[in-house]
Amino acid sequence: MNGSPAVRRVVFWRHGQTAWNLEGRFQGTTDIPLTETGTAQARRAARRLAALCPDALISSDLRRAAATAAELAAVTGLEPVHDAGLQETYAGSWQGLTNEEIQAAYGEEYRAWKLGEPVRRGGGELGTEVADRAVPVVLDGVKNLPDRGTLVVVSHGGTIRMAIGRMLGLDPSHWEALGGLSNCCWSVLGEGARGWRLLEHNAGTLPEPVIGDDT
Repeated sequence: MNGSPAVRRVVFWRHGQTAWNLEGRFQGTTDIPLTETGTAQARRAARRLAALCPDALISSDLRRAAATAAELAAVTGLEPVHDAGLQETYAGSWQGLTNEEIQAAYGEEYRAWKLGEPVRRGGGELGTEVADRAVPVVLDGVKNLPDRGTLVVVSHGGTIRMAIGRMLGLDPSHWEALGGLSNCCWSVLGEGARGWRLLEHNAGTLPEPVIGDDT
């Protein structure tokens, strides 16, 4: 025994490409499926993540995340657990609109959000409320891991950013400092003696631009 701590890991994996990603439309909780390219991205990334020998797999119940998780399930034999707590931010009237349409109709609200102010985009959720529902799902999954175990969490760009920010103990005003994830890329947190540490961010073999609700 070498005396090193038994580190558990959480891999936050963003779903594959959707048509609304390509069109620049705010998805939020709208249940948009993957494109063929998105499915291929998930299949390719799943082979890489399988090499981490994950012990558990949890996913948002929205189709784009569930279909992404299914690709990892297919190569690992893990049974994904779907949880609505991992859904993307609900953004009310912003959902389905492009950035240009949002700026035209909700200019002041949009500017406040980009400046990092707490905003209920389209009358929807605050970022802190998203973290309130997502992080307990993740931590419940961690509790069931063995020593040195790995949990894969399949979710959405905004939700992942907020969950990571909360788990790292960052003030919500600083969550924006975490860059977005490209489709089917991932970030890794490791559990240390003083809490969670960011080990990797926006990792993967798909050098695609970051296109999502939080960009």
